[in-house]
Amino acid sequence: MIKVGIIGVGTVGTSVVNILKKSADVISARAGCNIVVKSGVVKNIAKDRGLDITITDNVDDILNDKEIDIVVELMGGVEEPFKVVKYALESGKAVVTANKALLAYHRYELQEIAKDIAFEFEASVAGGIPIINALRDGLSANHIESITGIMNGTCNYMMTKMTNEGVAYDVILKEAQDLGYAEADPTFDVGGYDTAHKLLILASIAYGIDTKPEDILIEGIENITQDDIAFAKEFGYAIKLLGIAKKDKSEVELRVHACLIKQDKMIAKIDGVMNGISVVGDKVGETLYYGPGAGGDATASAVVANIIDIARSGKSTPMLGFNRPMEGDTLTLKPSEDIESKYYLRINVSDKTGVLAKLTKIFETHNISIETILQRPSENERANLLISTHIAVEKDIQAMISELETLDFVHTKPMMIRVV
Repeated sequence: MIKVGIIGVGTVGTSVVNILKKSADVISARAGCNIVVKSGVVKNIAKDRGLDITITDNVDDILNDKEIDIVVELMGGVEEPFKVVKYALESGKAVVTANKALLAYHRYELQEIAKDIAFEFEASVAGGIPIINALRDGLSANHIESITGIMNGTCNYMMTKMTNEGVAYDVILKEAQDLGYAEADPTFDVGGYDTAHKLLILASIAYGIDTKPEDILIEGIENITQDDIAFAKEFGYAIKLLGIAKKDKSEVELRVHACLIKQDKMIAKIDGVMNGISVVGDKVGETLYYGPGAGGDATASAVVANIIDIARSGKSTPMLGFNRPMEGDTLTLKPSEDIESKYYLRINVSDKTGVLAKLTKIFETHNISIETILQRPSENERANLLISTHIAVEKDIQAMISELETLDFVHTKPMMIRVV
């Protein structure tokens, strides 16, 4: 029998307990043994959760219980969970976590601590989608050329409603909060940070690259308007918040931002709260993984799958999937300023003669070639210029935007979206 302790019996933790109990017959058949939850840690011990397990508010009751074989960490946060997981591993207990923030900052330290002790984290990226195992195991024969993913259901839900129903950003954000998709402070989701944490985990498995969120380009969807969506539709694009990892010779691009992506691409068709991740391998080509990226049962499904894997073998493959440096230890992070892309810009300008000529001259000065221009009326004798470019370098675009902000006929900071 395998005994489990859960640290953080909230929505996901409760689902884990219920799945292990209600599906005990099929789980024991697949695991080769019985798996039971012995105890769980909560903040509010007085709250009735309707579970027939021992409940405590002291994490040491699980960490120091010699009968517990697997610790499931569902606390959230970074530093306190790191201490808890570190202690559990050093005590010889296997660990399963759904904590993406913990792994975004401490994955390499934890791999070194874990060594041959099982440490699994499928639920940390894209909820119920088995993307970790796909990258670490199923695609292990491939050099990974790129990973492109919709990894935040809140942002995808908001962009879908804005696109399909013409809803303004502020209105749909309030709706997402009312439905429980977005927090009272939605910055972590809409600002791209949640996606960035998940992207770093995937990039470590694919490329063996050790970076922190502060090292990469992260932008959100806060400034997207119906003008941007109308431009996207007119030219056959959808707008999605994407996490992108891409190998370019000896460098790896890591970036999170809103993207214009062609509507005929598979990932552009993923709508609502669903997640989707495209992985391109040099042998297999493109594979696409689709499913629920959050929610108690979906996330718990991945947690329980990890528990079953551990019960089968007692050990795990290396946590990140490799025993020696990946790619000959030659890959480095590409500086964000050197990224190359096509770009879309929305520039609010005075609607008068000569403005367009001055703008196109500034584009030329910064080595940026214009592909298309649309003009849309604004208010107070102003107009929105919607411009797409040919491939340009990030540092040139940023330098041009800085110059545009200083001009008296440009009335707001230009909005820029990269084109994938």
